[in-house]
Amino acid sequence: MYFAALLARTEDGWEASDTELDDVETLSDLSDLAREAAAEAGAEDDTVLVFIEQEDAWFGVVRLDGEDDPRIYISDAAAAARSSYGEILLTDELLGKDPDAEDDLDSLDLDGTEDGEPDTANDDVESDEDDGTAAEAVPSGPLGDTGILADLGVPEKELLALDGVDALSEIADALGAAEVLETVR
Repeated sequence: MYFAALLARTEDGWEASDTELDDVETLSDLSDLAREAAAEAGAEDDTVLVFIEQEDAWFGVVRLDGEDDPRIYISDAAAAARSSYGEILLTDELLGKDPDAEDDLDSLDLDGTEDGEPDTANDDVESDEDDGTAAEAVPSGPLGDTGILADLGVPEKELLALDGVDALSEIADALGAAEVLETVR
């Protein structure tokens, strides 16, 4: 079970809205959705936070400040990698991958082997059956900008100490937005 909400900071405080992520496929889609919600709330140049949570397994926070690039924090990247919504947040940049690097599939022959020979170099690497990526490609534990909420009252150390149970409620409480978040939960 997933929960997703947008928090937009306005002159009058935080405004929350629940959001459907069914049509969101990329971080860019999510950013556009958040900016649209901020504009509707009259906070298009202010801070917008997107909270995503999967039943105590992991949570993610995306922060948008005006037109700046989104900042992302994920409590458990390996758990998020097994989630379709988590995959939206796990960008190549966040994972430290070069997005322009040649994809392994680009170098394969039509029979699925490199240069016509079987590829045995990765036989010992476990794969995630859901998406076929190497299990070691996504680190276990927190990933991203740990200072994402520091200026809003949630220092790095506190953010890292949060686990999946009520983490978003604790963050909202520190922001002074607990009541508005509960209205959309």
